[in-house]
Amino acid sequence: MNTIRNYCLGCPVWGYKDWVGNLFTADARPGDYLYQYSRVFNSVEGNNTFYGLPKKETVRRWQEAASPEFRFCFKFPRTISHDSMLRFCDEELTRFFAVMEPLAGQIGLYFLQLSPAFGPEALPVLDDFLKNLPGDFRYAVEVRNEAFFDQGEGENRLNALLEGLSVDRALFDTGTLHNLETADPGLVAAQRKKPRMPARMTATGDYPMLRFVGHNRTEPNLPRLQELAVAVAKWIRAGKRPFVFLHSPDESYAPGLCRTFHQLLQAQLPGLDLGNVPEKYLPEEGAGGAQLSLFD
Repeated sequence: MNTIRNYCLGCPVWGYKDWVGNLFTADARPGDYLYQYSRVFNSVEGNNTFYGLPKKETVRRWQEAASPEFRFCFKFPRTISHDSMLRFCDEELTRFFAVMEPLAGQIGLYFLQLSPAFGPEALPVLDDFLKNLPGDFRYAVEVRNEAFFDQGEGENRLNALLEGLSVDRALFDTGTLHNLETADPGLVAAQRKKPRMPARMTATGDYPMLRFVGHNRTEPNLPRLQELAVAVAKWIRAGKRPFVFLHSPDESYAPGLCRTFHQLLQAQLPGLDLGNVPEKYLPEEGAGGAQLSLFD
């Protein structure tokens, strides 16, 4: 059973086959991944819903497999955020929340990633969209339009809108990845895929969401992870409950990156017990994972 406390920590996925024999038991099958992952970490990015909705029966099995205190942060489908640009998408929204209903009690955040084409001129659309979302959940918004990083009117309007609605600004930290000079094919591919985003640590609500993408190896990440640990510690001291997700170009290394961050954060908060992140899932006596696949 995971013992992380006072914040949420996890990877961008819960099932990665190269974790078998490392994070997972040597005999773990895909249907065991969520069960075992949720006994090590207490949250996960749910990026899979961006590309398509699962069956409701699958969502029900996710609910059965995950640890009771585990929190999912599912992304809104791209049909809503990118194709419709938040307009005329009531049917898609209704379908999304209906499918995810079995997990209603285990949603940490619903995560809205906006298109780079979504700029300040569309803020009234975002305002209307957020005001009409179900009030039972918490939400975070990630922007990628450069005008929202201008340290001026565009960014101030965005932050004021989110603060007024108690919606968190999802922070995507990719500077470490892009500052690497490398010929490694995996890292080069990640640099091409992930946008270079200006660094921000702006908390507009009580559940800040931080997504960090760095190097596979620990050492190149340490300077920035140390800075992030300082910022996250300040959030926790202020009574906030952050969600922190750590990516690596090869996700084999993401669990280790999470453990390193947890240690750095604990050093910033010596008087607060954050719990621990075990190196791997340790089977509990009599426990068994519910067999399930991603979208079956």
